[in-house]
Amino acid sequence: MLQVAKNIYDYRELMATLAWKNIALRYKQAYLGILWAVIKPIMLMLIFTLVRSFVGIDSGNVPYPVLTFAALMLWVFFQEAASEGVTSVVGNTTLIRKIYFPREIFPLTSVLTKLVELGINFLIIMALMAWYGILPGAEALWVPLLIAYTILAALTIAFVGAALNVYYRDVGNALPVMLSLLMYASPVIYPLHLVQEKLVVQQAAGEWSNLLYQVYLLNPLAGLIDGFQNVMLRGLPPDFSAMLPGFVLVACLLPLSYLYFKRAEAYFADVI
Repeated sequence: MLQVAKNIYDYRELMATLAWKNIALRYKQAYLGILWAVIKPIMLMLIFTLVRSFVGIDSGNVPYPVLTFAALMLWVFFQEAASEGVTSVVGNTTLIRKIYFPREIFPLTSVLTKLVELGINFLIIMALMAWYGILPGAEALWVPLLIAYTILAALTIAFVGAALNVYYRDVGNALPVMLSLLMYASPVIYPLHLVQEKLVVQQAAGEWSNLLYQVYLLNPLAGLIDGFQNVMLRGLPPDFSAMLPGFVLVACLLPLSYLYFKRAEAYFADVI
């Protein structure tokens, strides 16, 4: 991982150029331009709020629309960063064939580029919080660390996925679908405390309840989303017990994902 940090510094100008290219190509000739970055979470927030009016979801003391948008902005950032990271190597075939530089620059740039859209969504959530009279407290200082953790989780998928996508192009098509399904196993539509109440308090799955709850928390986005909602909306610190299983998983898989990417890197120009 120290080598990754060194490469980011050494090739920072290249990364800035690639990031600008990604943004320009994404919104070129789009009438709404970069506003497309916020349409997805806003539309999903409205749909989930409508569904909630029929089925009833307890959002505690936080209004459901702002609670859901907080979950969606982190989820959309993770989903799109991982998806674009997976297709980043194949999408830069010309550069790979012409010159050599560390190929991890591609997934790194794709993931970091999504911070622009995340920043726009931050403006929206601040407006929603102002509308509902919610003021962030000192706990909001945790936000940069939560975002950094989200980046690491996205890179865990991006590195191994980008390498596999060079050899098996179906990976780039299948991943967005798989991540969309994973959203329903994350506290996006519903808050984490409902899962905890069902499995830990009510023991809804019998003797398997506690184990199933720990398996649920292996999804890094489970603890991340809950932690983000805590520090931004509830005035609470992150629930580290909820974040620990996912953090351990990312800490174990990220180095393996990077090592696999570097091992496959030598053959990219031949295969791609």
